[in-house]
Amino acid sequence: MYTCICNAIREDELRKAARQHRGGAESVYAKLGKRPNCGHCLEEAEYVIAEEREALPCPLAAA
Repeated sequence: MYTCICNAIREDELRKAARQHRGGAESVYAKLGKRPNCGHCLEEAEYVIAEEREALPCPLAAA
C-alpha cells in the first residue's frame, strides 16, 4: 500500500526507513531522497513511523 502517492512511497519502504533513521516523516522522506509535496500523507506517515519504532527491541534515540 502507498503511504505517499505523490512520491510513490510504499508503507514497507517507510517502515524500513523508520527503523534506520531518526526524525519525523519529513526527515525520513529526505533519507529516501524525497520530500512531501501536497502534505496529505504526513499524518499517516508519522503514525506508521511511530508504530514501527515502538516495535523495535532497541528504539532509536530521539533526534
